[in-house]
This record gives sequence, structure tokens and C-alpha cells, in this order.
Amino acid sequence: MESSGGITEPPARGPRVLVVGGGIAGLAAAQRLCGHPTFRHLRVLEATARAGGRIRSERSFGGVVEIGAHWIHGPSQGNPVFQLAAKYGLLGDKQLSEENQRIETGGHLGLPSVSYASSGGGVSLELVAEMGALFYSLIDQTREFLHAAQTPVPSVGEYLKAEISQHMASWTEDEDTKKLKLAILNNFFNVECCVSGTHSLDLVALAPFGEYTVLPGLDCTFPGGYQGLTNHIAASLPQDVMVFNKPVKTLHWNGCFQEAGSPGETFPVLVECEDGGCFPAHHVVLTVPLGFLKEHLDTFFEPPLPAEKAEAIRKIGFGTNNKIFLEFKEPFWEPDVQLIQLVWEDASPLEDAAPTLRDAWLRKLIGFIVLPSFQPAHVLCGFIAGLESEFMETLSDEEVLQSLTHVFRRVTGNPELPAPKSVLRSRWHSAPYTRGSYSYVAVGSTGDDIDLLAQPLPVDREKAQLQILFAGEATHRTFYSTTHGALLSGWREADRLIQAQPPGPRL
Repeated sequence: MESSGGITEPPARGPRVLVVGGGIAGLAAAQRLCGHPTFRHLRVLEATARAGGRIRSERSFGGVVEIGAHWIHGPSQGNPVFQLAAKYGLLGDKQLSEENQRIETGGHLGLPSVSYASSGGGVSLELVAEMGALFYSLIDQTREFLHAAQTPVPSVGEYLKAEISQHMASWTEDEDTKKLKLAILNNFFNVECCVSGTHSLDLVALAPFGEYTVLPGLDCTFPGGYQGLTNHIAASLPQDVMVFNKPVKTLHWNGCFQEAGSPGETFPVLVECEDGGCFPAHHVVLTVPLGFLKEHLDTFFEPPLPAEKAEAIRKIGFGTNNKIFLEFKEPFWEPDVQLIQLVWEDASPLEDAAPTLRDAWLRKLIGFIVLPSFQPAHVLCGFIAGLESEFMETLSDEEVLQSLTHVFRRVTGNPELPAPKSVLRSRWHSAPYTRGSYSYVAVGSTGDDIDLLAQPLPVDREKAQLQILFAGEATHRTFYSTTHGALLSGWREADRLIQAQPPGPRL
């Protein structure tokens, strides 16, 4: 079997390791392995032309925008992404301050600076704060079912809806105000869909929900772009370790593969690429997104995965959360505004949304954050999750601009409001090697499925060495969906390999 892609070294000491995927998990594993003298024969196979995976910063509007990961969640000493960012000098004084590190947000987003009703006019921020307090107190309650013998309902959504129905009984306002309260709550449901990367909170399992761990610290961004972090890690790797534009087609494992350049040596794994290139290896660290694994589960592994592991991949949730960036010549918002909320007045979390995506996709949009320091540009960043988000990816820039211009004119009550100058969007569902944004624990699955996904192959390691190791955000039981979960998972698998090495050199 011929090998390709630059692995042409003479037979040498030490195991041959391939990392599949050059996101933060793969880069973290590669960096740690490269720092160990045993692992001289290492390649990272990246399907695209760049490193970073779901961390992707782009120069646009005269500044840097985050197409992927946006915040360091819980930037404090217990967060390795925060520590690395500080070490590389990527954060400002405010982000590094002790005060910022101590703030406990409970993982909840801040309240909006301004709230617009879909028919025009503002929504009382007092009412928004009251509903926000109710919603987040209920979200905190949902985390308490982790060790309960049983849960009243299967999903976070059903639990929240039942509790809200009870609370409504004590509301004393007129019907219009009650309807507005429900509409505001519906916005918070949509916000939580963005946070969880899901289409609906009815898909998020209630019992394991509390297992996700929130770190202290006020979520912060990278002044120069998140990708500075992955660029630094990639730059620390020896030359030629990264191989770009190398999508993997099949992982052949539990085999006995040979290579012309290494007579007499056999390899248990053969990585077959889309371009026909084949890389034999002793160990593979697989860090591809769960969305990609779900899509290619039946063809990616040869022999197929053990049934239990394949089932875990099917069961764990993986959804889409996208961003829409809009550039305005002049802001229509006040200078101190940080978050603009959109409230669709006829929406209610207690009723199913309208089924037609063509007209209804906008209703899933939670609102916009105002991006700082873009002088002279003025940029809003909107968030939208779920099937509506996936539908949005299929529209043209013109259609999105037109729809949003119409919405802004309606909510501000200004029919003359100038249209945004330009639009930029993420399209994580369409991205062929990602197929969504990040994982969540879906109804029907538990944290045990995440641990099952993280277990290396083969399962019976009495008889065979570590062949395929699994990393990535979806393999971290308490930090799934985060960059720090991904980073830690890469380190975990690198350490697993390092600890498994027999003492003394391998000839």
C-alpha cells in the first residue's frame, strides 16, 4: 500500500501518530505529543486549507469578526483556554483583571440594552428583566435534576413550559401584557437554543443538563480574534506536521498494514484520504466534529464501530447556531447599547412555532449584539439557531438583507431606515466537514454517551494497542460545546498515548 503526503522518513524509532482534524482539539493533542521525545513521527491531517476548525476569525468591516467561537466562557484560572490566551499575550488588561475572573454569571447572558416589539415600539426593559429573572431561575432549577431518581418530564423545554404555565396562574395583568410576557419568554427560549446549539429545548435532556459545568469569569472576547490562539498553537508545531486540504475518507483499523518504505513493519491503522492517499499509523487521534461523524458514520470506519459506540454518536445532540453580521453606515441605536432584543409579540413558548420556514425563519433570530471598536463601520451581530438557522444558510445575501431591512424598519417604526451596507454570515450546517455548530445532551442520551464516545478503540485493549483515540468538544462530559472542553480533550488523548508507551525505545 503506497503512502503519500510527505511521510517518507526511513524506518525510525517511535510510533507513528496521525491526528485527524486541525481544530483546537487536534492542535492541542499535536502540540503535547510534539513536546514528548517518543513522538517524532506525527502528522495532522486537516480537511480544509486552514487550521482552527470551528475557531475562525475573519478580517471584515475594517476589523476582526468571529465566524465561529466568540467568547471564552468562564475566563478564569480553571479555564485552560484563558490561561493559554494570557500566556500568548492575546488578552487585554480588562479581560485579565482579577475582578473579571471572579464574576459569577451562572452561564447566563446579560439582559438587553433595548428591546423592540415586532409591531414597532419598545418593550419595557423592566418587563424584560422580570421575565429574564423568571427564565433564568427556572433554568437554574433544571440543573438540579442531575442526581434525581427520576425526572418529571424528559426535556428541559417541557419542564420550563410546565413551570411557566403554573406561574401564569398568578399573573394579574391585562391579557395584552400577559401575551407580551410570553413573547419575551419565547425570546429567552430562543436565546437558550443558541447557547445549547439546538433547534428546540424540547430536544435537550433534562436529567443530564446540570452536568455541564459553568466556570467563573465574565465571558470575554479576543481583541485580535480567537484564531490568534489556534494560530499560535499551530505555529509552535514543527514544520510539515500540518498537512492541509487532506480530507479523510475511511479509517481502516484492527488491521495489519504495510508500507514500502518500512519493510517488515506492520501498522494496525490505515488512514485513507479522499484523494486516494493512504497513511499507515500505529495510532490515530480523531478530532472531527460530531456532525461530520453522524453524517459519515456508516462509511468512515472499517470495520464499523462497535454498536454501542455508533449508537452514542447517533444519540448525542448536535445542532446549528449561526451568526449574521450587518454593517451600517450610521447606527440607528444609541451609543451605550450593547444588546438589541427582538420580541415577536404573537410568539409563545407554550405554542408550536409556525411551520413555514420561508416566512418564519426570522422569528428565531434572538436579536443583535453591537460589536465594539469598528470605527468607522457600525456592525451588529445577530444569532439564530436550529432549523431556521439552517434554512437561513440556503438564502442569498440579498434575501437576508432584504428581510432584515424590513424587520428593522418595522421594529424601529422608521420606514426610511437605510438598509445595511453589507452582510456576512456563518454557515456551519452547510460546512461539509462540520455539519453544525456544537453538541448537546439530547433526550434519549446521557453523559455516559459522551464518555462512551471518548473511549479509544479497540475496546479490548488486553490484546491490542490504542489504535483510534477520540477527542473534540463532544467528548468532554462537563465542558461539551466549548473550546476549553475541546482543548482539554486533545490533551487528554495525548496524555493517554504518552502514558501507554512502553519504557525504552521501539525499534
